[in-house]
Amino acid sequence: MSKLTKGLVVVLVGLVIWFIPVPAGLKPQAWHLFALFVATILGFILQPIPIGAVAFISVGLTGLLKVVSPADVLSGFGNTTIWLIVSAFLFAKGFIKTGLGRRIAYQIMSAIGDSSLKLGYAMALSDLIVAPATPSNTARAGGILFPIVRSLCSAFNSEPGDSSRKIGSYLITTTFQGNVITSGMFITAMAPNSLIVALAAQTAGVNISWGTWALAALLPGLLCLLVAPYLIHKIYPPEITHTPEAKELARSELSKMGPMSRSEKIVAGVFVLALVLWATASFTKLDATMVAMVCCGIMLVGQAITWTDVIEEKGAWDTLVWMGALMSLAGALNKLGLITWFAKQVGGALTGVSWAMALGALMIAYLYSHYAFASISAHVTAMYAAFLAVAVAAGAPAFLSAMSLGVLSGVMCGLTHYATGPAPIYFGAGYVPQGTWWKVGFVLSVVNAAIFIGVGGVWWKMLGFW
Repeated sequence: MSKLTKGLVVVLVGLVIWFIPVPAGLKPQAWHLFALFVATILGFILQPIPIGAVAFISVGLTGLLKVVSPADVLSGFGNTTIWLIVSAFLFAKGFIKTGLGRRIAYQIMSAIGDSSLKLGYAMALSDLIVAPATPSNTARAGGILFPIVRSLCSAFNSEPGDSSRKIGSYLITTTFQGNVITSGMFITAMAPNSLIVALAAQTAGVNISWGTWALAALLPGLLCLLVAPYLIHKIYPPEITHTPEAKELARSELSKMGPMSRSEKIVAGVFVLALVLWATASFTKLDATMVAMVCCGIMLVGQAITWTDVIEEKGAWDTLVWMGALMSLAGALNKLGLITWFAKQVGGALTGVSWAMALGALMIAYLYSHYAFASISAHVTAMYAAFLAVAVAAGAPAFLSAMSLGVLSGVMCGLTHYATGPAPIYFGAGYVPQGTWWKVGFVLSVVNAAIFIGVGGVWWKMLGFW
């Protein structure tokens, strides 16, 4: 399908919905906004033009057609959570530019990398340490970890093809699946998580701070990281199990890097400061976004990053545009009553069904419908608020519903070779056949979902979150 055809499909779908008679109980304004919203999401999926451009045009049309006032349609760009993500992108820039991310990975590898299984844990631990400051899981997995894991594969003469099963297939799969888990552990570990936070507040009145999300995901996330490398080692084992060469490679790379540079020390210090202030925000009452912006300012003053780096960080500004637009549209949909109306319609059909069964069915549908998506952001935008509204309408606890769907948005990253940004990078390395990739992805999705929701649900109850 050509880009022109995709664009025409997006416009046609929007027009068809616009001119369908307005359902009973809805204002015409709400229905017309829904038409624009659906067209926007379809544009995100088909991408006749970049996602940011689709969002930009959608905002303009919404205001021009007077569906929503210009002030309301631009209100999402003032959302503090978006600026937290922009700031986290700049943290990631510091990790990558200074080499601190690579140094952390090599340090861990030099300490525990003497077996293939330990190497799997080393890569997962490296990802975990960097995750709170890298909202682009693509930048984290692709920019920091992929060059390292690819070098490891070559060090063991494990290349795509006949030698891939020596160790390369295992390391590629484990590093990617580790990134899947960490993507669901922090608001700042994956850009769509900030959208989830905003939608949870708008749809169900659930306010999830950085510290609340991190604490809620801590126990189940660590358990998933403990299980995943071992499970992959069992179902997709490498031929090489003893890897003393990995330690030597790590030490060699660390030697080439030399001692920590001044810029690395600044980034490391600022990162620790940010983590401490984010984690203690419930006591200090400091806003997480303001903390992040001040910390980025320290990196700028210390010249760990430059203003040119900030300007050229395209991922941050692209995210600001499309996420600001979506928050505006989603907020307006909720304000005009469409989400409430939808929840009542579906909730009525669930009369007599326990909230636990309703929530379980919604979670399964939400997770595995991602086979039809190539973007976590598009999936979250299309389904999160609606599914959360239905769950709450069915009687499910608001926090349990919001957090469950939130962490599943990370779990779904591992399903396919197109499920999230890092997937094409790791799959494209040529080490893992598509059938195996999907098989491992499905098995891990079941295990991760069971731990995040099963253990997590009990953990959240113990913490008094629901």
